[in-house]
Amino acid sequence: MRLLADFNAGERGDARAESRGKPSFAERLGQWLDLNHAIALSGALHPSLRQGPGGTAAGAAGAADQVAALVARVQAALRDAITQEGGGKARIKLPVPEAGATLESGGKYLPYRRYYLAQQREMEAALVQLRAQVREALKGGSPSLRQLAGLDGVLEKALAERERNLFLNVPLLLEKRFEQLRDAYTSALEASSQADGVARWMQPGGWLAVFCKDLQSVLLAELDLRLQPVLGLVEAFGNEVSKSQ
Repeated sequence: MRLLADFNAGERGDARAESRGKPSFAERLGQWLDLNHAIALSGALHPSLRQGPGGTAAGAAGAADQVAALVARVQAALRDAITQEGGGKARIKLPVPEAGATLESGGKYLPYRRYYLAQQREMEAALVQLRAQVREALKGGSPSLRQLAGLDGVLEKALAERERNLFLNVPLLLEKRFEQLRDAYTSALEASSQADGVARWMQPGGWLAVFCKDLQSVLLAELDLRLQPVLGLVEAFGNEVSKSQ
């Protein structure tokens, strides 16, 4: 949110002033849940007392290490896909206008919106699978970890649609940043006698180079946000192992 506000793509506002008179966090979260989700959430918070024994401390420690390593690998792969680093060829390539493009033909946002949406789909698919794998590992742990896995599964289903709709707003907000940079460049170009061209757009400090860097920064911030539930599960697993040891 700070990044989008800094790009003038969102409204920063005064958080304290905006919060006055608003329902509490729990009340607002409750508005996201329908009756079926609320019943499932209640069941996860009050599980059956008939639960099997957890695994051994040594087994739990090994499983926690494996889960942490898996999460680190997936996180690194997704970051590499965004930054287009890591030595391999990126499956989703950042669009760059052809060398002879003009502002009329190459200064359009649509390719970048498609690129952002493709990256979002990659992140969502990878992290849904990863989150399920981490929950499965937690089910082999203590009763409290099994309860946490159940709670996370319910929350993921309950909030998935609302989260997806909110994330879809991000590329729309970034369009304002794109237009702001392009229009400022166009105005400066009209006031000067310098030649236009894609090479100039993409040189350090060029309007499109700046936008591509901003786009990358927002994608990395979104990845960090999407990873928070998974990292929370991993942290809980590690804390439980530390206590048992």
